[in-house]
Amino acid sequence: MNGSLLQLLQRLNEAQVEYILVGGMAAVLHGAPVATMDVDVVHRRTPANVARLLALLASLEAHYRGQPAGRILMPTTAALMGSGHNNLATVLGPLDLLCELAPGVGFDELLPDTECRSAGDFTIRIPTLRKLIEIKADTARPKDLLLLPILLKLDRPDNA
Repeated sequence: MNGSLLQLLQRLNEAQVEYILVGGMAAVLHGAPVATMDVDVVHRRTPANVARLLALLASLEAHYRGQPAGRILMPTTAALMGSGHNNLATVLGPLDLLCELAPGVGFDELLPDTECRSAGDFTIRIPTLRKLIEIKADTARPKDLLLLPILLKLDRPDNA
């Protein structure tokens, strides 16, 4: 795993932000031999959790990616309590905060289909392999469809 991205996850944990890691890094934690260049998380949208998240984001100089030159747009409580995706740049690398994976599918709905994995001295909550496969199939973006056969192979009991 990319060191700065791992530091980003560690900082989320240290700030006591409730989140579920999804995306390529979750696939890596399931054993997929893939590379990823960002951190994708679904965060719990409660006032206390979003306040902790915003404080962390300020310390990481987080701002929205893809803004016109000279314009820096910072995340807000309203944006993080909403239902959209917040694609941010931080001093530790790209961080995508997903309020919902799909309409009505946020942290609380995803939580029952998760498990915890160790990442050194802290724990990361990720979707189960079957749930991650479902997420990637439902999303159906080209990069997700490329990852799907790898995840399906990992899901086979004989791993052959």
